[in-house]
Amino acid sequence: MSPTPAKPSGTRIPSRRIVLRGAFTAAVVTGTAGALLPLLDREQAAAARPAPAPQAPGSRPVPGPVSTTEEFAEMYRGREIRGATKAVPAASDDDRVMVAAEPGTEIRIDGRPLHVMRRADGTYLSDVRHYESYPTLLETARAAVDELGAAQLAHPAAHRM
Repeated sequence: MSPTPAKPSGTRIPSRRIVLRGAFTAAVVTGTAGALLPLLDREQAAAARPAPAPQAPGSRPVPGPVSTTEEFAEMYRGREIRGATKAVPAASDDDRVMVAAEPGTEIRIDGRPLHVMRRADGTYLSDVRHYESYPTLLETARAAVDELGAAQLAHPAAHRM
C-alpha cells in the first residue's frame, strides 16, 4: 500500500458551491450599486443647488406659469393631429410645499385621444405603435396615423368599478 499524502493542517480549499455563492453575491451587489448610482447622483446634484429664498410664515408659494414645451396642430395624410406637452404640478399632501412639475402629454387624432407614454430615455411610444419609440410627440402621432391607415381610434373606455 502506498501512503496517502498528508494534508497541511489549517488550510481548507473552499468548495465549488461557496465560490459560486461568493461570485453571485458580488455580482448582485455590483448590479445594485450600478442601478442606484444615478439616483444618488441626482440627490447630490439637488443638494448642490441653492436653496429657495425664505418666505414669510403662513404664505403659500405661488406656482409659476404652465410652460408648453411642445405643441403642434397639422393635417397629416388627411387626418387632423393635435398635441402638446405641458408641465402639470405634481400632487402634494402639504399645500405649503412646492413640488416639481410632471410633464403631461396629449395627442388627438381627428379629435380622439391617443394614449402616449414617455420612456425613461425621453422618447415616446403609443398604444398604436408600442414596439417602436420616437423622439418627439409629432413623430409619434405621424407613426400612429401611418399604422392606422383608414381606421379610426376607438373612443376611450369609461372607467367603472
